[in-house]
Amino acid sequence: MFDRLTTPVVHLLLAVAALIIFALGFLVVADVIGRGVFNSPVKGTPELVSMSIVIVCFLLAAHAVQSGGMLKADVLVGAFGARGQAFSELASGVLGALFFGLIVWGGSEPALRAFVAGEYEGEGALRVPAWPARFVVVAGAALVVVIYLARAVRALRILFGRATPPDVAA
Repeated sequence: MFDRLTTPVVHLLLAVAALIIFALGFLVVADVIGRGVFNSPVKGTPELVSMSIVIVCFLLAAHAVQSGGMLKADVLVGAFGARGQAFSELASGVLGALFFGLIVWGGSEPALRAFVAGEYEGEGALRVPAWPARFVVVAGAALVVVIYLARAVRALRILFGRATPPDVAA
């Protein structure tokens, strides 16, 4: 049920990240050609690329968690059976929610300050506003917290016998 609500949002963020990566490819090629052929790089490329990398990482974080792509030791967890796997998923959900929750907690105020103060990265010809990246970090981390908590709840339901493990349910 919960996945039906978050999956469209996660896929939209995945598509936005792909578009940003695609655009960055053109920007970097233009910068290299401009630097090599015309001795004139595209102004602001380092600032745009550094901001975009942060944005892309946090746009993709929810997909990584939801798809089960986060780092885990399958060999070790698989040796403990369904209940051990559920306990591992519970611990992962709680710890992941705490970690990304700290990012939300620590990043919210700086994001607001960056917006209000008009904080920019870069000097000279192109100054890139810092607040979009800061807000994407906070929003992306908040979505990851929600997904981790849902995974933890699902694991609790399996541990208490109110649900069957995903591989058994099929």
